[in-house]
Amino acid sequence: MEEVVSFINGIIWSKALIFLCLAAGLYFSARTRFMQIRGFVEMCRLTVQGEKSDAGVSSFQALAMSMAGRMGIGNIAGVATAIAFGGPGAIFWMWVMGFLGASTSYVECTLAQIYKTKDAEGRYRGGPAYYIEKAMGLKWYALAFAVATIIAAGFLMPGVQANAIADSIINACRGGALCGPLDGQFMGLESVQALKLGIGIVVALLLSVVIFGGVKRIANFAEVVVPFMAAAFILMAITIMIINYDRVPDMFRTVFSSAFGAHAAFGAMMGLAVEWGVKRGIYANEAGQGTGPHAAAASEVSHPAKQGYVQAFAIYFDTMMVCTATAFLILAAGTYNVYSPVPGGAPVFAGLAGVAEGAGYAQAAVETVIPGFGAAFVAIAIFFFAFTTIMAYYYMAETNLTYVNNNAKRPLTVLLLRLGIIGMVIFGAFHNAGMAWALGDIGVGLMAWLNIIAILIVQKPAMLALRDYERQKKLGLDPTFDPDALGIKNADFWRQRKLELSRSE
Repeated sequence: MEEVVSFINGIIWSKALIFLCLAAGLYFSARTRFMQIRGFVEMCRLTVQGEKSDAGVSSFQALAMSMAGRMGIGNIAGVATAIAFGGPGAIFWMWVMGFLGASTSYVECTLAQIYKTKDAEGRYRGGPAYYIEKAMGLKWYALAFAVATIIAAGFLMPGVQANAIADSIINACRGGALCGPLDGQFMGLESVQALKLGIGIVVALLLSVVIFGGVKRIANFAEVVVPFMAAAFILMAITIMIINYDRVPDMFRTVFSSAFGAHAAFGAMMGLAVEWGVKRGIYANEAGQGTGPHAAAASEVSHPAKQGYVQAFAIYFDTMMVCTATAFLILAAGTYNVYSPVPGGAPVFAGLAGVAEGAGYAQAAVETVIPGFGAAFVAIAIFFFAFTTIMAYYYMAETNLTYVNNNAKRPLTVLLLRLGIIGMVIFGAFHNAGMAWALGDIGVGLMAWLNIIAILIVQKPAMLALRDYERQKKLGLDPTFDPDALGIKNADFWRQRKLELSRSE
């Protein structure tokens, strides 16, 4: 089974996907005239403004929901894995992916707003499946993405997050911060396995409380938790950098020199730095993957480009702040290993002998500041990061299930999805981490292939919306959207809204 999963993973995550993601980000940056630079102030302004309604959430809540999906274990364990296999230079290429990915996020999220609709309960729904059908006219392609997302977000990817929660708590327990020694048995299981099973059950119960409350509860939970957990983690990274201030200049030199093959020790790893930086960058910020558009479509805005701007800012926040915080706390503390690019070769750098790549690097870094409690701090951070991501995965899966159901209200299918994701959380927490990551990678990669190809084909409405938004802003207006004036077809929600507004005037 593991060999089959590894084989499929190798095909999906070939160098072709890495090139496609980089090329798409560069192309969209040029097409939008680098809106991620020109529009940075506007991104920040729109993030804290906006309105909400019974049908939709505010721009900030939509941002928090999408950030809940982006800010998962990839921000901690994923960054550590990129350093382990690609060297410190992988961080630079993660930054490149984040910068270019901001324009990709703008395109996919604006498209989601343009082609959003209302479900049977009057709530906004949208995402790649919706704009693939309406803009491309390919129902089979839309169904392929919807089914892939239900499988990936509902069953494959949650296991990665749940497994990371369990492993981080086990690491903290072994450090003596959260519990006593892990030996003996409990109910016929080794104590470690029993604890993992218990953790999975607790996480599943907490998740059920949130997801059975619907999209509003998900949005309200994310709005409070996401900013708090990100701020706490970034503050810890800054603290570690201050304490290790003498290492910071060398840390920056190492990142940049190894990214371009100029570092004495990591120079031979430039190709791996690019590969792992882009791969884990996609996993962390999810630009182009097709996950962010689901939350973007749920927001209440007067113009689709507004949410496009907000979601472009989400990439900056995720990659440039949270992922960078993880990288800097690990590199500044020196608590990482870099494996040899030659199979079976000696490690290129061994700063944490005997510790596998992943969250353990970050836990060891924080231990240098809070001895005995660093592992617990990171375990708590991972819990919130991973839990909110699982919550966001459910929302994505539910949105695509709604699409498959033609926006009809079918409670039984929704119940089965909820029970399925709850079951996979328990399964993922209890089982092999390698298998969980491999399955999660397959899900991420499959969605990315389908979505990036789609947005490269149907990008025009997003570009028209950007120019229209900028034109109205120059006139001093609060931009509103009229798809007919721009020649955009099948934007049924916005056309209906225009008719309703004209009747009320």
